[in-house]
Amino acid sequence: MLKEAISYSIGDGESVRLVQVTDPHLFADREAQLLGVNTANSLDAVLNTIKAVDYPAHLMLATGDISQDYSHESYHNFVRAIVPLNLPCHYLPGNHDDPRVMHLHMQGPRVYGEQRILAGNWQIIMLDSTVRGKPGGHMAETQLALIESAVAAQPDKHTLLVMHHNPILVGCQWLDQHCMDNGSDFIARVAKLPQVKGLLWGHVHQSLDQTHPTEHGTMRLMATPSTCIQFKPKSPYFALDAQQPGYRLLELKSDGGILTNVYRVPGNKFSPDHESSGY
Repeated sequence: MLKEAISYSIGDGESVRLVQVTDPHLFADREAQLLGVNTANSLDAVLNTIKAVDYPAHLMLATGDISQDYSHESYHNFVRAIVPLNLPCHYLPGNHDDPRVMHLHMQGPRVYGEQRILAGNWQIIMLDSTVRGKPGGHMAETQLALIESAVAAQPDKHTLLVMHHNPILVGCQWLDQHCMDNGSDFIARVAKLPQVKGLLWGHVHQSLDQTHPTEHGTMRLMATPSTCIQFKPKSPYFALDAQQPGYRLLELKSDGGILTNVYRVPGNKFSPDHESSGY
């Protein structure tokens, strides 16, 4: 049975405006570092940048790997950090999260783990692509059935599918080993639904924005940088990029179009350990 969606009252002709943050890799200890970057500080820097830009967002999407150490304190730290933005936050798990611990401790007055969001002319579906104990992902049949049921329930709404793992290869051989293992089948299946206008994910710690042709037109495919370390694009081996932590802003237009850009923390405050061979 299809669970009830969280709904936002947005006019039919109005765009739905989103902020996406992903892969903060927080620890219980706010002083802890991941490969030379204090992840609590880098998340704060991203959130401060978002606040300074003053984008009139309706809500935030947090697309997994909230935690690095699986601790309940790491989720509390995230919830506390986002309070100044004063936005409802919808989250989903990544491969570094413990979904049970996450759902127990990602708690706040406007923090939601529900999978369906209705806003204006759009339906946003928050998917779980994780496989317990593995870094790679898989889109289970239960999630595919959810998509099809949700679209059937709201056939007049454009749909954005949100997940953690990349359903397409990004050209980093070491990283693509940990993609969604049935990504091609997943894309082929959702491309049959004319309502699906875009796919959005994290996991790859780099930016990607391209279109996928469908029999109904095109579908947007988007990956977003991490709020902490960045992976060097097109690298066959593990390598960190010098680019700063980032986030994505999206405008979901009432006609089904998507306007989006990735933004980064200004300056060069965060410098990872480029001698690292993995994490």
